[in-house]
Amino acid sequence: MCGRYALNATPDELVTRFGLDECADFSPRYNIPPGTDIPVIRQSPEGKRVLHLLHWGLVSHWAKDPGIGAKLNNARGESVSEKPSFRDAFKRRRCLIPMSGFYEWKAEGKIKQPYYLSAKSVEPLAMGGLWESWKAQDGTILRTVCVMTTSPNAVMEPIHDRMSVIVTPEQWQSWLSGMPEEVARMVAPYRYGELQAWPVSRRVSKTQDDDAGLIEPIEVPA
Repeated sequence: MCGRYALNATPDELVTRFGLDECADFSPRYNIPPGTDIPVIRQSPEGKRVLHLLHWGLVSHWAKDPGIGAKLNNARGESVSEKPSFRDAFKRRRCLIPMSGFYEWKAEGKIKQPYYLSAKSVEPLAMGGLWESWKAQDGTILRTVCVMTTSPNAVMEPIHDRMSVIVTPEQWQSWLSGMPEEVARMVAPYRYGELQAWPVSRRVSKTQDDDAGLIEPIEVPA
């Protein structure tokens, strides 16, 4: 699963990296949890690539209660085409979620040790996601997003049994606008040779902590 990540790139850097036509303003963050507004890349009806802030926790357009989003932070890539909460979005509303890296916790005895994973190139990565638009009775529009997950690659496997779907640059456009059958083939572990991982401070478990020190490597007792 994906429950926490970092994005310390600037809007200008993302415009260049992802070829954005429009980009909302945001501040670098090192500890982004579900239930908050996060930068999301979508394709507009005019075919432009745009970045807006969406709420992390998917609320289907037909949902009666937006509170359901708190339970739908992630979607298993193997079953999104079948699950009612995700299948319509998988067909029509896919997105990319830029990140500098992400955290996962490894059970080591009675302790859960967090690790930070990022690209060896240090360039921002793109998680594959789904988005939805939900309309309240008063006409207010709530746009939400979830992260798709898949089985782990060789870097992640010693840490956790799931990982985010990471979409490679050559697949970005197909992910946003391709046919579902094509996109389904992209739901696979990321190229392990391009990822790196190291243990980090357990402070990342506290959502109120959000600073560059969270991604610094630490020594773990043997």
